[in-house]
Formats: sequence, structure tokens, C-alpha cells
Amino acid sequence: MQKNWTINDWQSGYCNGHIQLSDLLEYVANIDNDNNAWIEIATPEQLTAQIESIAPQNPKDLPLYGIPFAVKDNIDVAGFYTTAGCTAPFYLADKDAHVIAKLKAAGAIVIGKTNLDQFATGLVGTRSPYGAVANSFNSEYISGGSSSGSAVSVANGNVPFALGTDTAGSGRVPAGHNNIVGLKPTKGWLSSTGLIPACRLHDVISIFALGVDDAWQVAQVMEGYDAEDDYSRVHPATTPAAFSLGKVAIPDTLEFYGDTKSEQAFERAITQLQTMGYEVALIDFTVFNELADALYNDSWVSERTFAVEQLVARDELLPITRQIISQADDYSAVDAMSAEYTRAALSRQIQQVMSEFDALMVPTAPTIYTIDAVNADPLTKNSHMGAYTNFVNLADLSALALPNVITDDGLPRGVTFISMAWHDEALANFGHQWQAALNIPIGTSQHHYQADTSQIETAQSDKSPSLIPLSIVFSNDSSVELAVVGAHLSGMPLNYQLTDRGGVLSEQTQTAATYQLFALAGATPAKPGLMRHSDGRAIEVEVWRIPTARFGEIVNEVPAPLGIGNVELADGRWVKSFICEPYGFEGSTDVTRFGGWRAYIAKQSEPIV
Repeated sequence: MQKNWTINDWQSGYCNGHIQLSDLLEYVANIDNDNNAWIEIATPEQLTAQIESIAPQNPKDLPLYGIPFAVKDNIDVAGFYTTAGCTAPFYLADKDAHVIAKLKAAGAIVIGKTNLDQFATGLVGTRSPYGAVANSFNSEYISGGSSSGSAVSVANGNVPFALGTDTAGSGRVPAGHNNIVGLKPTKGWLSSTGLIPACRLHDVISIFALGVDDAWQVAQVMEGYDAEDDYSRVHPATTPAAFSLGKVAIPDTLEFYGDTKSEQAFERAITQLQTMGYEVALIDFTVFNELADALYNDSWVSERTFAVEQLVARDELLPITRQIISQADDYSAVDAMSAEYTRAALSRQIQQVMSEFDALMVPTAPTIYTIDAVNADPLTKNSHMGAYTNFVNLADLSALALPNVITDDGLPRGVTFISMAWHDEALANFGHQWQAALNIPIGTSQHHYQADTSQIETAQSDKSPSLIPLSIVFSNDSSVELAVVGAHLSGMPLNYQLTDRGGVLSEQTQTAATYQLFALAGATPAKPGLMRHSDGRAIEVEVWRIPTARFGEIVNEVPAPLGIGNVELADGRWVKSFICEPYGFEGSTDVTRFGGWRAYIAKQSEPIV
């Protein structure tokens, strides 16, 4: 066992017999807490109980078998105390939070509870009686908050993933300050049952990981509707699996508070986007700033006060926490209703702006401060951290914080991509491409993100991001794989039936070598029919991912003699595809020798000599 292992590294270790579950006992015992990342590290008894629950299982049967992870200490884990960053534990949890139970069922093992800004009220990581959590790159600097300990435990390589929470940026700012990934999901996609809330209307449980692939794998285990969570939502299954517009917005005015290194880092990110083939467009950021200001400067602060006072008296809080929640005394119920109407109006404007883009790219944080600087001016410096994060949950958006660059001062500067609600998979697929193309070390290690960059190189060469095949397929129930062979191919007459439904090109490949291709007689526009035959060959196809809830619309448009069935691909997978009834081949022309419809059509357009 060693630090900085990804989920895949741990899985390989177990499957190859290089490590055993019992090795976790020594591994956890050797974790230090010099940076104040941990509030409670698992005891041998706590670890043994979890190990025994999965030991009889085959490592290949559990997607997270034996994978250690950390949990922010405002999320319940059975057998661990929950403190929310207060000196006296509120209770010994006797039940796992909903998402913890799912992770444990998948084989993951909790190795500790992590430090946080008290009651998740802060973006700096210094507001805790357990000590300020030091940045993983330079202990004089802040780690970011409020999910400070979770982010640092990942960046330092103790765990491959950790859970945080995010109300105003707590799952993103620490990711940016520590060179890791922070997945801020759509509100309601992951259950919040078992979470001590900060602002219940806008809180989400978030995921930190070294790479996007790990964060997405964990999200797939955690996701799903929870009837016990009043704010849980069913995934609409209508959203795209990847970016398709080829356009990313950035703010027309940017504030870095004099930090030229952060400014230069963001300019580098813009260049990186353009290298990947994306159009970058400036947008008026005024409405975004207005909504961001509302979170802490309006009656929304009353939500924090309500949550805290369910558990503790004000005089038991840190002075800075007490000062923040006491602001609620200045607001009335009328103010609260007015704030909600303003939030709704500003959110609608933001969503209208963002509908024209795949995503909005912002600095994850405009700058980074030393711990001493934050302690000297805690309110102002904390507010600076939320300049590009505060509006996201209020506007019901999804977000993904990604590494960008480690500047010559030795500190990371990250960027965040923000998209519409339920575009989590599209963000994750883009994040995979971003990390593969960026090729910088992950966390504090010298290891680089492992990815197949062949698709990335293709994308960079033709500058066509809307047609970039997904370099990794983050499969879930929200999309269907559809292989197309003829008029639905990219650039062909019926391709719009896929793109209008949010379909995105996943890969260009071939069928198994057992198919014949025929040009059907009398079809307008010209269409092929695919027939499985022992005397066949591999036929070129494109595999598109179609939002599940839109797939029926495509099926409804398929004319006789065609239909939807299953086709075998060259790699042995079976996917949905267009097939043809036997009578449809009457009078057709065998064009199998061309190896694909595109080659056949090109041949027909050649001039006769």
C-alpha cells in the first residue's frame, strides 16, 4: 500500500493479491494529523467491523471493495461521532447517512471523519476548534473550506476519494487550492439524509478525488432518489452525456484581488480550452454577481441560523460563527419571501444566459491567502473565496472543479466548469478530457492522470468539440447507446434527429465481422439496411449516447421496414441500432464491399468518366 493510489490502484492491489483487507489496519494507524485534516481517525475496532462485513465477498463483485475513504464530519457514519466542527460531539451516530450506506454496500471503508469550518460556515478551512487545516502544498496557506479536511486527505494521498458538502463553494474551493477534483452535483441527485445542514434548501454532498473518473464512479454508487430526503429528486434522464455546442462562456470582468499569478493561470486555462477546440465567449457577469451577493448579504443567512440553533446555543460557537448566524436577527419573514422572489428572478436570467453554452468557466477561487491573513481579516478574506462559487446552488446548477496549473509560487490554481442542472455526466466527460489534455501531477504526488489520450489528440487536430467522441463512457441509466450506420451518421441528412434530442457522439467503430450492408430501394433520403450474415464483414458505425427519456422519440420516427434492435460491435458489446425487416431487402443493392455507408455515398457522388 502506498499513498496517492487511485481507486483502480486499490482494486488492482486486491485482485492481484498484493494487498489484503487486513493491511488497512497498519495503513490507517500510520496516518498523521500534522495538518489538522482529521477530527477522528478510525480505531482498529471500527475498521475491523467494516472489514468483516465485506471479507466474504469476491473483490470483483463489489465496485469499491476495500477502498478507504474519508467523510466530512457533518455527515453521519455509524459508530463515529458527528461534531460539525464543534468541540463537544453532538452524538454518536447509530445509523449511516444514506450515501454512506450505499458506499459501504459497494465495499468502501470509512477510515475517519474530517475537519471543517464549523457548521460548514466558511470557505477558508480556518474556522474550527480542531485547528486550521493547512494547505497540502504549503502549510502557511489556507486549504479552503468548509470541506477542508476531506480535500487535504485526498490531496495528500491518504484516500482516493472523500466526501464533502457544498452550499456556497465548500466542495469546490478546497479542490482548487489542493490540485484535485471537486464534483458538486445537481441538488437532489445525491441524498442528504444524515447530513447536518448549513442551508438545507441549497446543500449538497460533494465528492473529492484525484481524478474525474474516480469521482464519477463514486457518484454512480451514491446517486438515486431517496424518499426520506424531502429535497431528493428523480433524475429526468433527458440531459446530454457530453458537451455538444462547442462553446464555453467566461465572465467579461474578473476580479483577482491583485493576485497576478491567479490571473495568469486563468489566461492559461482559456488557451487550453481553445486548444481543445472550444469557442470561448465573454458574457455579462452582473446577474451572477447579484445572486452571489444574496447568499451572505440577505435573509438567506437565516437558514444557517435555523440549522445551528437546532443543535447548540450561540454562546457555544466560535466567535466568527456566532457573528455570522446572528445576522439573521436583522431579517423578517417578509424579507425572506422577498429574497426568494429575487433568487428566482436572477436564477431564471442566469439559466437563460447559460443555455447558449456548454458551460461557464470561472476561476475556482480568485486568489489564495495565508492562514495569518485570513485570521487578521476573516470576513473579507472569506467573502473573496466565494466570488465565483456562491451563486451556483442558488441558481440550481451543476459544477465540477478541476486542476489547472501549479504556479511558480508552488501553489495550485484551479478552474471550475458550471453547467445546467443534471448536466453532471456532461461535465464529468469533459473533465476527463481536460485532465488528460492538461497532463499535470495529481494532488501533491508526482503521478499523472492516467487516460487514453488518442481521442483528445483527434479533437485537438480537427477543432470540432461538438463531434468529439467521448474518450471515456461514464455510463448510467440516463442515456442509451445507439449505433447508427446510415442517414443518421454525422453530417448525414437525419443526424439532426439525434442532436435535437441531446445526443452526443460517443465513438466511431465497427460492427462485428458478421454483417452485410444494403442500399434500400426507394428510400428517401437514401438509407441502408443492416443484415447479420455469416458471410459478412465489419461495417463502420457511429455510437451515439441518447438521453433515455428522449430515446422513444427517435424510435417513433423510424419508418418501416426499419426498426430498432440490437447489433454486435467489434469489441463484443451489443448495443441498440437500426435493423431492417427481411422484406425491406427486396430490390436492394448489396454495398457490403464498401465497408460502410459513408464510403458508398462518396462513391455515388464521383463524376462519371
